[in-house]
Amino acid sequence: MDAVKAQKLTVGFEGGRYDILIGKGLLRELGGLLAPLRKNAPLAVVSDENVWAAHGETFASSVDSFDPVIVLPPGEGIKSLEGLSRLYGDFARRKLTRNGLVAAFGGGVIGDLAGFAAATWMRGVRIVQVPTTLLAQVDSSVGGKTAVNLPQGKNLAGAFHQPELTVIDPAVLDSLPERERRCGMAEVVKYGAIRSRSLFEALLEDGEPDLAGLIHTCCQIKAEIVARDERDFGERMLLNFGHTLGHAIEKSGGFETYRHGEAVAMGMVLAAEAGEAMGFTEPGTVNALRRALTAQGLETEYPGDLMSLFPLLSADKKSAGGGVQMVLLRRVGEAFTRHVAFEDLKRIF
Repeated sequence: MDAVKAQKLTVGFEGGRYDILIGKGLLRELGGLLAPLRKNAPLAVVSDENVWAAHGETFASSVDSFDPVIVLPPGEGIKSLEGLSRLYGDFARRKLTRNGLVAAFGGGVIGDLAGFAAATWMRGVRIVQVPTTLLAQVDSSVGGKTAVNLPQGKNLAGAFHQPELTVIDPAVLDSLPERERRCGMAEVVKYGAIRSRSLFEALLEDGEPDLAGLIHTCCQIKAEIVARDERDFGERMLLNFGHTLGHAIEKSGGFETYRHGEAVAMGMVLAAEAGEAMGFTEPGTVNALRRALTAQGLETEYPGDLMSLFPLLSADKKSAGGGVQMVLLRRVGEAFTRHVAFEDLKRIF
């Protein structure tokens, strides 16, 4: 681990703690990092076709003695009850027992799906997150949220299941398609918008961003929030900035037209517009968000009919009492939650 100069963050929560390791080249050291967790326990590796084709050889050369990898189709479509059932079948064939270990080796879809399977297989087996997309490295691999999508909406079936370890190797991002990189940067903008004005302003600067530094900053912010609110009843809800409307946008395109980060980018702008219109958000915040997102190559305008999103919003987990709990900004770097009536949103949009 010293050879790759790994940075370590620790996530504490009510039931324990685990480390996040960040460093270029850590994938080559993964076997040694997993050894203290594995001992003689069986290991089930879950990945997708694209990730395994790009990085499977490096993974396999580092980690020995695991059953044949479970390689799933890429894309949001596999994050479903059908995909979950498929994983259960694979776990059964591999005779994965309560002392077993699951390694989620992929982006947010694989992390969410494998995490939920691990949370519910035999009432819970351990998992290690090895995220391979920028979005997963800065956000979804940390904090223990796992879920699958249902026809009624995104992430409606899920569980909190903290990993034993999260291993982040920014070097794997070198092969990341540009569209996936942009999606990850939407989450980075989110962290700046809700908690760090300095991070937000750095995203407006010209030049290539220091991805390792951005990953560390975002993970540090999330680790601090999760430590105070693991189960998402208070402060952790701020991490949903842009996601309420973003999830509706994703579903409006059948989870195929828009990637998660693209939808969240548009959702953040809509949430900021709502905040400014209601007088909660400092004037100019919408324009600042647009500049930051545009600088990362992201679209900021939802091209569809906004009214068509309201039936989808009503199915959101945070929907109640004729409205929805939204994350709004007071200004860049400061966020809060508020219940907003659907009728008020319709008047604004």
